Amino acid sequence: MRRVAGWWLLVPWLLAAGCAVPPAEEGFTPVPEAERPVVVPGRDTPPAVRRLIARAREAARAGRLDRAEALLERAVRIDPRNPVLWHYMARVHLHQGRAARAEGLAAKSNSLARGDRLLQEANWRVIAHARAARGDAAGARAAEARAEALGAGR
Repeated sequence: MRRVAGWWLLVPWLLAAGCAVPPAEEGFTPVPEAERPVVVPGRDTPPAVRRLIARAREAARAGRLDRAEALLERAVRIDPRNPVLWHYMARVHLHQGRAARAEGLAAKSNSLARGDRLLQEANWRVIAHARAARGDAAGARAAEARAEALGAGR
């Protein structure tokens, strides 16, 4: 359902916006960006949603994460059962420093991503970073272990 590569890459546009990943907590070492799964919208994503994602990507590149968030929220109103949109929202919130909200959005994405191990792995990595940002090193390690288990089959 989801491709692993393509021009809809979310991670690079967040990085291009100057967003930093939360610092490593004691006992939690984040997986390097190059080794993380890349989540892209499925082919069944409506064209209007794809356009909103593209605009959100441009806003993030320009450092306008609030605008990117607003555009993704519009996309979610159009396609609320699309787990990729919830994942993108979680990443934006994480990079805005809203760790608790990011964790909740990633959990929502996981609840919609049944059977999509790549997306679930990416969500667990967001959860790990959110927990680390809140100072929960043990929770971050547990979330990273879940992500590793999901990625073992790749």
